Amino acid sequence: MSLIPSFFGSRRNNTFDLWDPFQEFPFTGGALSVPGETASFANTRIDWKETPEAHVFKADLPGVKKEEVKVEVEEGRILQISGDRRVEKEEKNDKWHRVERSSGKFMRRFRLPENVKVNEVKAAMENGVLTVTVPKAEVKKPDVKAIDISG
Repeated sequence: MSLIPSFFGSRRNNTFDLWDPFQEFPFTGGALSVPGETASFANTRIDWKETPEAHVFKADLPGVKKEEVKVEVEEGRILQISGDRRVEKEEKNDKWHRVERSSGKFMRRFRLPENVKVNEVKAAMENGVLTVTVPKAEVKKPDVKAIDISG
């Protein structure tokens, strides 16, 4: 299974749909077909890795101040990272040759798996990289009781 969503397969219906990497696993509730859960701009690149202790999200946000970024966890374990990248002021005598850096609002949303502690999410911004750490809940192992065999 690839961690990268397929634009040609059935994993996603739209480029801006929420991507649920756990959708095909038997322990989750299924697809993310909740109306209104699309991002207006999905131009912010975000890496999501899982460690034994947590899920870690890293977003490259060069030139964006931490005050311009919002990290939220909504009901249903949806992690939302949003913000606004400001346009540089134009001076009267400026002559632009090329404009490649994006500006405007951005928003990315991820459905978190069931084994996370949504009340302990931490976020830090350093050198234009936002790191969001979502700790995992300890998996409770089922109690196993040995049964004596008579006879």
